[in-house]
Amino acid sequence: MTDISRERFVADVQDNCDIADARHAADLPLCTYLLQMREFYRWASGRPFGAPLPRDAVGSWIAEREALWEPLQDQPFRQPVVDGTAFDPFDTPAVNAALAPHGLLYGAGLAGARRPVFFVAALHGRGSRDGAEIVVGERELARGLLALPAALADEHGRPQVVLRRDAIARWCWQRYEAYALRPDRAGAFGRVVAGLGLDRDFDAALPRWVDLQAELALLHEIGELHVGRRLGPGWGEMLLALPTRRGELLARALRDQLADLTGTLPALLERNDPLGLHAWFATYDGLREQLFPGLEDAYRAWCGGDNGGALRQACATGRSHFEALAQALLLRHAQGDAAAGAAIEARLASAEAVCRP
Repeated sequence: MTDISRERFVADVQDNCDIADARHAADLPLCTYLLQMREFYRWASGRPFGAPLPRDAVGSWIAEREALWEPLQDQPFRQPVVDGTAFDPFDTPAVNAALAPHGLLYGAGLAGARRPVFFVAALHGRGSRDGAEIVVGERELARGLLALPAALADEHGRPQVVLRRDAIARWCWQRYEAYALRPDRAGAFGRVVAGLGLDRDFDAALPRWVDLQAELALLHEIGELHVGRRLGPGWGEMLLALPTRRGELLARALRDQLADLTGTLPALLERNDPLGLHAWFATYDGLREQLFPGLEDAYRAWCGGDNGGALRQACATGRSHFEALAQALLLRHAQGDAAAGAAIEARLASAEAVCRP
């Protein structure tokens, strides 16, 4: 691949990122949108973490980006070209096979049930675990507003976990920046900051933090793989039938609970990995916490020195609860009537969905 053809390929993928953003950026809540655009500007302008972002420059860039997106909403996705061959933009196995000699990693898929996401990164490495191929990207050359740190994909019928270290690092910076405004050393995140020395030298500690978060993401995605096999294809069909975005988010939070209660947390307890457990609970919030508020009590018991007994019991209780709930939702979806989607969403939002050990 010549420099010119490489630039063309990256430009094609960036065009697809822009088309996806043109169609879906407005779906985000305004506060989330502005925060993501701020960090998207940091990536696009090549500014290091910690460098001040001039408000006027960010505002002008956002306006320019929105003007760029406006005519793209109805455009078809480009076919990226590698070594003279044009590919379907969603045929990631074929594109990555062509990119193999060039040290690049391509990603394309859906974030949620409906939003396309694309990226190109320098290939960091490959491996395998629990029957899944692991591919890791480093510095990103093309990306959109939404940069998922990790994803579970299918590569020629073999499961594949994709990790994006650049996206993980940027997520880490955003978390630390928010923490620094209101530090709490007694909380889970404060323990991560102290354990890694982030407050002493953020740049020096960042690679270790990225390694930690990449491992947590990998454990979660492996958990997702096993949960997906148990739930079957009906789960994805059910997601598409839910009437609102909130219903989809609740269903995803339920599945996340199953992945972590069956995989991530037991693995961290088995390894006796205090920093990993602190890092996991530092991000335990939102709908996941709403579905299982008592899990944090078990974490506090572990912090108090119970050797993980309460956490192991909570994982077992949560697995049983959420597995039964997921199977009940699938059974309701299988009935196939017009009211199924609304009924499933109502059950997800009800007190019955909450696990209370």
